[in-house]
Amino acid sequence: MKFMTAAALAATLLIAACGKEPPAVEPAPEPRAAAADPAEMLNTLFDEFFERGLEMNPVRASSIGDYRFNDRYANSLSPEYREASRQMDKEFLARLLEIDREQLSRQDKLSYDMFRLNREQSLEGERFPGHLQPINQFYSPFNFFVQLGSGTSVHPFETVKHYDDWLSRVDDFVVYADQAITNMKEGMQEGVVQPRILMAKSLPQIQSQVVDSAEESGFWAPVENMPDDFSDADRERLTAAFRDAIENKIIPVYQRVANFVGDEYMGAARETVGLYALPDGPEWYAFNVRRITTTDLTPEEIHQIGLDEVARIHEEMHGVMEEVGFEGDLKEFFDFMNNDDQFYFDEPEQLIQGYRDMSDHVSELAKELFNVFPKADFEVRRVEPFREASASGGSYRTGTPDGSRPGVFYANAYDIKARPIWGMESLFLHEAIPGHHFQRSLQVENEDLPGFRRFGGYTAYTEGWGLYAESLGKEIGIYTDPYQYFGALNAELWRSIRLVVDTGLHAKEWTRQDVLDYMYANSPVKEARAVSEAERFMAIPGQALAYKIGQLKIREIRNNAEERLGDKFDVKEFHTQILMDGPMPLSMLEAKIDDWVTAQL
Repeated sequence: MKFMTAAALAATLLIAACGKEPPAVEPAPEPRAAAADPAEMLNTLFDEFFERGLEMNPVRASSIGDYRFNDRYANSLSPEYREASRQMDKEFLARLLEIDREQLSRQDKLSYDMFRLNREQSLEGERFPGHLQPINQFYSPFNFFVQLGSGTSVHPFETVKHYDDWLSRVDDFVVYADQAITNMKEGMQEGVVQPRILMAKSLPQIQSQVVDSAEESGFWAPVENMPDDFSDADRERLTAAFRDAIENKIIPVYQRVANFVGDEYMGAARETVGLYALPDGPEWYAFNVRRITTTDLTPEEIHQIGLDEVARIHEEMHGVMEEVGFEGDLKEFFDFMNNDDQFYFDEPEQLIQGYRDMSDHVSELAKELFNVFPKADFEVRRVEPFREASASGGSYRTGTPDGSRPGVFYANAYDIKARPIWGMESLFLHEAIPGHHFQRSLQVENEDLPGFRRFGGYTAYTEGWGLYAESLGKEIGIYTDPYQYFGALNAELWRSIRLVVDTGLHAKEWTRQDVLDYMYANSPVKEARAVSEAERFMAIPGQALAYKIGQLKIREIRNNAEERLGDKFDVKEFHTQILMDGPMPLSMLEAKIDDWVTAQL
């Protein structure tokens, strides 16, 4: 996976971006002396790569609490940046291959293998022109930049320097935005364009920041919330500078992009919605599948796994129907779960508060299954209005390693009658405890990991863990309400449906309506969620496969460990082993746990 591009940052729910020229890539050093210590060489290489990566990806640096590059926003779409990134991959891969892997410790071998895979896949992925499609409704730099400038994201607004850094970062973003237009024009010429339906959803998001005055902008909040200890002179200067930046730079560039999308790009966008329709589309999708799932499974194999899992989970749902005494078929039960007023709040804030109320209770229950806990705290926030119509039901943003910025569980309260109460417990387990908040916080707090592992990731591991965490509800002590257990089954069903519809869209030429029809026929999904999820799969081909494929593998690994160890199996220690070394490809995770089991026999 590409560590230095917007695609990789999306895996951590961040988009790197910027306008200054990328750092020059130095030529590979002379071959090391044979007597050099392989472990020392390896760690030096990792440290150099990580440091140069932060300079190339200043928003990524901000995300981990490293504010040295806060005045920059990388123009990661430019030819110069992309070439610098490619040369950096080639250089560090060549240096890695000079190191004698057989002389390394097991942990260093694991790092070696992951780093090699990352660099090789990054170089392989260069053939696919993702840079010509920089905007969609799900991962949009224009949405992200609003968050970044709002004072609620990874750019801090606590000191005068933070404010001045932001003003410089704005200049870079303007360059990035204009580069996006240039790239999309090239995509129009080469037939690499987004589906029209996605751009129709993206356009209002961009237009939301085309306002009449700075005070109406999402970028004005830092001025309203300026720290009390700023001097009058700084307060006056920064207020004027922010007004100028918003009204003369940000609003105009959002207007330029909106005009381009509405007046030019929309007419060139395509009616098809699958990746198969683009040049080299089938190969592109197959690459995405391998990279995202970290397996050799084909789209056809994954499609069948999805069909099998949908059938299995439907059978379990029949058990819930019997438990609650429901008379009727599964479709009628879906209708009941969808439409009965008892399953819905009246106000969005009730949903958000409901998630907040779960925190202490689930934290205490988790002690039954875990013996390692993150130091970092987290908070629940509602998804912002400007993006809630297209956002998923929930997401998580990792906090800083020092805890100065907590993790955030974003819960979507858009169309409150499409957000059933019976789905809350499973979503909390996935996004917060013991899901993403546990896994990602423990990862970034582990100072023994090299930087690329401590702050990198593999979607199949991360999302696989999130879905596995959902499956722990009964073991932890929740899902005592059968309707909440139905919610957990439905959440698992949804991830199984994703296997069917993602591969259907991108490998089997399904239409948007085909996807919606399959969703409605096989799950109790409301229209708002079905539409946003279907369009999410169109926007990020293959990403939705990671959840179920990862969960199935983690559960398989656990089942194997339980069978081999018998009474010696300790679920707390198993979870520690899964989490302690951070994300890794599923095959490497399986080998690691196999060694752990063997050592106990």
